[in-house]
Parts: sequence; structure tokens; C-alpha cells
Amino acid sequence: MRAAGSQTAAFAAIGAAAAVFGLFFYWYKPVFIAAVDMEAADAFFKLRGESEPPARVVIVAVDERSINELGRWPWPRTVTAELVRALVPARVAAFDMVFSEPTDPEDDAELGAAVEGAGNVVLGFFFREDSTEEPSPEALELISRSAVRHIRTIDGGTDAVPWIGFPGAELNIPAVAAGAAGFGTFNILAQADGYYRSAHLLYRYRDAVYPSLAVEALRLYLGGDLVVHTAPYGIDSISIGDRVAPLDEEGALTLNFYGPGGAFTTYSAVDVIEGRVGAEELADRLVFVGVTEKAVYDIRNTPVDPVFPGVEIHATVAGNVLQGRYIVRDSGVVLIDLLVIVLLPVLFALLLSRAPNTTVSLALFVVAFAAVVAVNFHLFSTYSLRTSMVFQALPLIACYLATEAYRNLVVERKSRFIRRAFSTYVSPQLLSEILRDPEKLKLGGEKRDVTVLFSDIRGFTSLSERLKPDELVALLNAYLSPMTRIVLDEEGMLDKYIGDAVMAIFNAPVPVKDHQLRACNAAVSMVEKLAELNAAWKRQGLPELDIGIGVNCGEAVVGNMGAELKFDYTAIGDAVNLASRLEGMNKLYGTRILISDSVHAAVNDRFLAREIDLVRVKGKARPCTVYELMDRGGGAEHKRALARLFAEALELYRARCFDDAREAFAAVVERFPGDGPSLLYMDRCDQYRKKPPPADWDGVFTATTK
Repeated sequence: MRAAGSQTAAFAAIGAAAAVFGLFFYWYKPVFIAAVDMEAADAFFKLRGESEPPARVVIVAVDERSINELGRWPWPRTVTAELVRALVPARVAAFDMVFSEPTDPEDDAELGAAVEGAGNVVLGFFFREDSTEEPSPEALELISRSAVRHIRTIDGGTDAVPWIGFPGAELNIPAVAAGAAGFGTFNILAQADGYYRSAHLLYRYRDAVYPSLAVEALRLYLGGDLVVHTAPYGIDSISIGDRVAPLDEEGALTLNFYGPGGAFTTYSAVDVIEGRVGAEELADRLVFVGVTEKAVYDIRNTPVDPVFPGVEIHATVAGNVLQGRYIVRDSGVVLIDLLVIVLLPVLFALLLSRAPNTTVSLALFVVAFAAVVAVNFHLFSTYSLRTSMVFQALPLIACYLATEAYRNLVVERKSRFIRRAFSTYVSPQLLSEILRDPEKLKLGGEKRDVTVLFSDIRGFTSLSERLKPDELVALLNAYLSPMTRIVLDEEGMLDKYIGDAVMAIFNAPVPVKDHQLRACNAAVSMVEKLAELNAAWKRQGLPELDIGIGVNCGEAVVGNMGAELKFDYTAIGDAVNLASRLEGMNKLYGTRILISDSVHAAVNDRFLAREIDLVRVKGKARPCTVYELMDRGGGAEHKRALARLFAEALELYRARCFDDAREAFAAVVERFPGDGPSLLYMDRCDQYRKKPPPADWDGVFTATTK
């Protein structure tokens, strides 16, 4: 109990340290981790899938078809004037383009007249990093009409706002812009990694603050005043009438994308100009006009689409504001992050302290990590909460790694002792099992279904008398090495060598699927391998070996058995004893592999076997059906024939038709000379012909020796 309490306290301390570690990184936000966190948020957009944008926001695209039919871009101002006149039914038409260079005066005048006549046009312009060209006073006067008039401070807000500013501007020529209803900048700034995840809605130029194209279009569409709200940390939000949009301190709105490019209803400009788009389809709409033709494509790399049309970013801003559909990153979300960062690693560490081994710890970690991902995704997809999932997961990962390091440090100390003490007594596989669960070193064990294999060399005693000691050892090693490898390859455990005999256990200490099948595979492979060895030894003038193998399965007690100073992992019980006796019966029947009825029931569809006898072993009342394992699968044709003919003869024998049975067994021997079981049964038939068995004879052979 004291050790368990000590480990719990140690793990709790690790969890607390991981929480501090997480808070540190959350506060300072290292660039690399922040980048991974942003990528995780990007992935959430893709996982969430597409959503429906507001129907009242539409896009008119100067697309490939429009340019093919109306001529290369930029179009003559007269063509653009036709487009402006066609957009009169819209409530607002915002142009994501600037007319900064004069063309033919009559063309410019026609476009200017169309803009003024429509009365719903918002013209775009953009700010520049350089100020080489001074805008005309008239152009500056025009955009000043759209400058922000209302800036209010909240919660002790300051005038020292970190506005995004530019020294230069590319403005529309007055001949075109004089009659515009408003002006907005279409500057969109990428983040450090080149992605567009947000749109700045406010920019400072000279002594004024100007709205983005989307904000100015919304101001006219909603018919309310634009008010900028500042807080101590910078910009807080903007409001247009009763619509309030939360911004970051620099005035950027995190975009809540509706999906890849093309989510908004989009009309081709040529269709609008030529009247194929009805006035009712534009009526009361907020229209954004932009170029989407590939050769002059205004594309942006966004989390949802690497070729996202720039004009659709303005439409996304408008859609988010009209629907009140914002990505939320407020103080409540920060509180969620902090609670997870502080509480999760501590609770997780306490949970890990109860884990019995590394596998369970890993499973708990996977579940906890998956829960963090699932909960964060749910908050995002359902409530649009932008939590810092990676920063939440960071202390969880640190806690898992630290607790595992601590566990391994303590366990490794025990492992070194175990390796020194037991590596010479147990197999490497068993050693690994013990290292995973040192409790197996205790004396005693557990009951488990196992398959036991015994093999023994026939006539080994006489062989040992004929060979020199070094020759005997060399021959025995040459035999035992491949036999052992076969057992291990079939996931068996080499229990022990008993002189020339081999005992192997399957399904202990490590569970093995189809352990009866594995043991039978090993038995057949051992006989096949011995045939190869005998052929090689014969060529070398060495004696050939013959073996007998017994295989049985059943419940046995497995575990460490012996004294404190010397013990072995082994199996004991009737299942083991029967396997040993089956191995010995091969001498009686002249066979190589005998298996019990329980093994046969498990493998009869995978091996060819023939029933040999009903045997009552010494000390047991219930007889056991004994089978000879002949081959894998269905076996060769001659082996199938042998099994069939022998079964017919055995049926006659058990029917007490000893004359007919002897003839049948003799026929088997004639076709298959030297068949041991048939020769044995011919002998028995002769005995019973002379002295028939009693009337209650059940055909069972009672073994009188072990």
C-alpha cells in the first residue's frame, strides 16, 4: 500500500509539473507550436464540411467565359458601365477592383455616369507599401466620405490603437468614382505561413481610418452607422446598427469559411450584362464583383481551399456579419483552455498511476488524446469556438511521457535484477512476459488451456553406447537446434530438454491463437526436418534418428515451480501426462505422431489424421481416442487411401469380426508394407480368434505402462 501511495503521489507531482509546463507554453506561445495549433484549427474546417452562406450575398464573377465572350481584361470602361447598369436592382454592388488609370475620357465619363446613376456602387481601392505616387486631392476627398466617423472606447479603452497602416494608396480616378455610394479597401493580409485565415476590416491611412470593401458594403446594405469599439488591448469590435462583429486587437475578423471556393451563389458577368440573370435574382442582394479568370486570378491560400477566390473572402466577411456567424475566441474560450491545461494533466496522471502496465497507459493516453480532439472539434463545429487544442494537448503529452519515463526508470531497475537472476533459466519470450508482469515470478501459477508436445528419440540409449561422447553431443545438438527453432517459430515455449526428449508448451505464458494447430504444425515440421537431417547424416556416414511425438491439449497449471533458489516455468497436470504417454505409445503402434481426441477435434479440418485406438491410460477410467497425425491439409492420395482402408478394417475389428478384420489389415499391409498399426491389429486379431474377448468387450485397449 505504501508503494502504491508513493507512486500516486509521484504521478500527481508529474501531472502538476506538466500543467505548469503547459501554462508556460500557452503564455509565451512558441512560433512552432502556435503554427501546429493553427494547422489543427485549419483541419477542423475541413472536417466540419460545407455550410450554407446567406442567399442575399452573391458574387458576379469576371470569369473565363465572360472574358472569352466580351474580350480580354481589363474591359473597356463602356463594358464595365453596362455591368454597373445591369446591377441596379441590387441593393449594393461592391467592386473588388480599382479604376486608378484614366482611359478614353468618354469611356471614363460613361462609367462614372453609370456609377452615379446606379446609386448603389461601392468602389474598391487598395493601400500600398510605398508612396511613390501622390493621390490627387480629389481622389482623397472622395474616399474620405467613407472614413470611419465613430470610434468609441470601452472598458477603459485607449486611443493608442495598433492600427494597420500604409504610406501609399491606389485610388479610383474621380471621373469614375465621383458618383460612388462608398469606398472600401480590398487589402487582405496573409499570416506568416502564407495562409489567409482572417480579414482586416480597418486600416489607417494618413490621419483617418478606412473600412474594408466588405464593411463599407455592409454599412450601406444595413443602413446603419459604422462604429469602431476599442479596448485597453486594442480594437475590440465594430458595429453596424445592431450587428456587432468581434475583431482581434489589430482589427481582423477570423473568417468562418462556408467551404471551398464556390460556396456562394455566383453569376457570370457576361450573363448579367446580357440579361440572362433576371432582376429578381439580384433584387435586394449584396453583390460582390470580382475577377476569377485563371489568367488574372486573384487567389488566396486558405484553410479550406488553396485557390480560394479573393472576392469570396469579402463575401465571407459579409456573410459572417449578416448571420452573426463568428469564430469565437473570447475570454470564455481562454478560460476553457486554461482549465483544460491545468486540470487535465493532473487528473490524467492520477489515472495513469492505476495503470498496471505500459500497454494500458498507452491505451489511456490514446483515449484521453482522442477525447481532447473530439471535444475541441465539437466546440468548433457546433458553437464555432476556436480553442487552442494543441496547447491543451501539450501538457497531456508531457504528462504521459514523464510518467512513462518514471515508470520505466523504476521498472527497469527491477528488470535488470530479473534478467540477471532468470535469463539462464527461461526462454527469451517468457523473460519478456515476466518483465511485463513480474508477479509471474511468484511460486504457484494459474490454470490455463494449453497444448503440450513431447518428442523423444527412438533407441537413443543404444545409440549413445555406439557413439563417442563428443560425437553424441554433436549429433544431439544438430538434432535439438532445428527442433527447438520449429517450436519457437510456431510460438511455442520450450519447456525443457529431458536428455534427448523435448517438452514444449503452446498458449503459455503468452496466449497463442489456434495453439492446437500451432503444435500440430510443429510436430509435422519436426518429422519433415528430421527426414532432411537423416539424409544429410546418411551421406556423412552418421547414424540416422527416429522420433516419436505426442500432442495433447487441456487444462493445466502453469507457472513458476520449484524452490526459491531454483525454479522453472512449466506446466503440470493430466494434460501434460497424457501428452507424455502418447509420445511413448508411438513405440507400440509403430507411428511417429500421436494426438489426443481433444487435439483432433480442434484441427481435423486442417490435417489428415486416422483413428488408431481407444486407449485407457494407467490411472484413468475414461478412455481416450488416439489418432495418428499423418499430414497437413487433405494429405497425399496414398495417405488418404491408407487412412480409409485402415478405418474400414478398424470398424470390422470393433464389430468383433476378427477374421474379416485380419484380412482387411493384411490387405493394408500388403499395399502399405510396414504399417505399424495394421501389424499390431493383425496380432490382436490372431489373439482374439484363439481366445475371443468377453461379451462386454468395448474395444478399449488398456495401457499397463506409462
